[in-house]
Amino acid sequence: MGIGLNATYTYSKELDDSIPGGMSNIEPVTFALAQNPFDVSAEKSRSSSELGQVLTYNVSLQLAFDKWFHTAHAQRLLSGWQADAIGQWHEGLPFTVYSGVQQTGYGDGGADRPDQVGHPSLSTHHAVREDYFGQGAKNASFFSIPINVSGGTGPFHGRPGTLGRNTFTGPRFSTLDLALSRSTPLVGEFSLEGRVEFYNLFNTVNFGLPNNVLNGSGFGIINSTNSNNSRQMQLSLKLIY
Repeated sequence: MGIGLNATYTYSKELDDSIPGGMSNIEPVTFALAQNPFDVSAEKSRSSSELGQVLTYNVSLQLAFDKWFHTAHAQRLLSGWQADAIGQWHEGLPFTVYSGVQQTGYGDGGADRPDQVGHPSLSTHHAVREDYFGQGAKNASFFSIPINVSGGTGPFHGRPGTLGRNTFTGPRFSTLDLALSRSTPLVGEFSLEGRVEFYNLFNTVNFGLPNNVLNGSGFGIINSTNSNNSRQMQLSLKLIY
């Protein structure tokens, strides 16, 4: 029985002070400008595309089923099988919580961030992951929008929020693909390979990022899944010569 294993692990940190504007598949809502143009350094944080830890691996295993049986018919049927597995796991993407209100007389409308006033038990630590902050309709209670404060500016008499950019991390991603194959000699140099392939073998649901605008609908609720497929199976035959 032969076995082959290859794995790659990456730990990285990616920092920047800007993000693409508008809608994207990285974050539900993003804004290009700083909440405070007079303090751009406050925007420095993890990049929106950062994947802090990434693990990829593949395993190849020759299955010696024929060694368990001693009849000629069983050995012909069970010999030559091989299993190949490819897996991936990585941390979630960072995202920003926005207030959705232009709190001051300057900056970009909607790009302002709130103050964080509570410490939620995030769904990335629990089995139920659809409600990221864990309080449903009360998710906004962990934050406060600093308006109508002493020395505030603009129509809301506010100030920039103290919450940093990309301070939260979305759900992790994991998937495993498996293939079982068998090569059968035919005549001369001809052989027939049969394969059964399973994509996302365990039908793992990988959630997307939550709604990230504090005064928006369904704040903190995850309404989408990542782009990986649900479990799929594929059968194939290949003539090799």
